[in-house]
Amino acid sequence: MVALLPPLRRAVERHPTLQQILLGCGIAGSAWWVAIDMVGSIRYPGYSYADQVVSELSAEGAPTRTFMQVFSGIPYAALLTAFGIGIWRAAGESRAGHVTGALVIAEAVWGLVGGIAFPMATREVMAASQDTLRNQMHQWYGIGMPILFALAVGFGSRLLGKRFRYYSYATILVILVAGFMMSQQNSALAANEPTPWMGLNERVVGYLPMIWYAVLAVGLLRAEGARSTARSEQRAATPRKLQQLPR
Repeated sequence: MVALLPPLRRAVERHPTLQQILLGCGIAGSAWWVAIDMVGSIRYPGYSYADQVVSELSAEGAPTRTFMQVFSGIPYAALLTAFGIGIWRAAGESRAGHVTGALVIAEAVWGLVGGIAFPMATREVMAASQDTLRNQMHQWYGIGMPILFALAVGFGSRLLGKRFRYYSYATILVILVAGFMMSQQNSALAANEPTPWMGLNERVVGYLPMIWYAVLAVGLLRAEGARSTARSEQRAATPRKLQQLPR
């Protein structure tokens, strides 16, 4: 990533709009992930948005697996990677910003690679104890994503002021509560038993990071706009100062 920065910096300096596009990918990626989750739940016959988890949409053998990989996993990873680069660029000399950008990219890549390599098994397969080692590894891959996000929030909470910091901490707290409630039904899911509200609890865990990314993107875009305006005013003032110099 460090090797990419010099050419990217030169490109952004020549085309300032590129930085806005990179940061805007945080909003686009978040909205895209939520939208495809909703579309996928509609395309899966008999799927319950409220009671079934998101991973079941891309489970091995699920009718929506290919759809979710093609239209969710790959585009989301690409958009979040671009957003992570935008965060890194916007951070300037801020180490917290650099770490946040790197963690956002890591979370996106982890999600894409892990989702392909370690898919969840369907409930029926798990209940029959026919799930493979790849399927069983899914739960460990799943733990990595919230950890990476929590680390990103920990560093990213410093980038936009005190109110954003409090909002970031509240986001983590709600995710922990919803995640705990969801974990209480893991055994029922594996036994193919009813799991009321498990899907909604997991979507709280999944959607809140999307909202946080979007809020961070908006805040960084505003800061970038303010810096751009200041630079423009400074450039406009420089010729006037030169004209006023004694000859």
